[in-house]
Amino acid sequence: MSNDLVLALTGASGAPYGVRLLEVLLSAQRRVHLVLSPAAAQVLRTELGRSVQVDHFQLSDLLPNATVEQSRLVQYHHYLNLSASISSGSFLTAGMVICPCSMGTLAAIAHGMSQNLIHRAADVHLKERRRLILVPRETPYHAIHLHNMLRCTEAGAIILPASPAFYTRPKTVSDMVDFIVGRICDLLGIPHRLFRRWGQPEPQESASLTGD
Repeated sequence: MSNDLVLALTGASGAPYGVRLLEVLLSAQRRVHLVLSPAAAQVLRTELGRSVQVDHFQLSDLLPNATVEQSRLVQYHHYLNLSASISSGSFLTAGMVICPCSMGTLAAIAHGMSQNLIHRAADVHLKERRRLILVPRETPYHAIHLHNMLRCTEAGAIILPASPAFYTRPKTVSDMVDFIVGRICDLLGIPHRLFRRWGQPEPQESASLTGD
């Protein structure tokens, strides 16, 4: 089975989740097929101050500290290139993650509308019964959002909302991002030590929120 993974970033808030996930996957020596929508590039600029060009992509624009070895693990695909390898079910992968996943992307997947490579690659993963993880970051949800999530779930996708836990006692935004990235890695079968799991001892005791 292939160790290749597909990672797509779309135009929802939550760019730090997608960027951190890419860093972790590369650290785990996984080959990543990367796709960014134009709206994702806008969010990356707004939330992280990183200017990424979807038409002239350079990994250093997205990951300034990426090594040469890590660069070799990334294969970038233009979001309109429907002849890319990941648009075919005969190209083997170990799964796909859309992080963050916009509601527009979710809707396209839910209704089988392969309007770009992200939609098509997701459709391929569903039809080939491979792992597809969608990470929405929207609040609140209305009925159409929820129905689309249900449709995707019934088709075989996993909906993993960007909802960090607090039992890990996060101290920084990075801690909260790592929790979500760690849960994604769990579903992909990638070992990590990104957060303290439930049942593991805390590094040190701290006062409760109520002061009791």
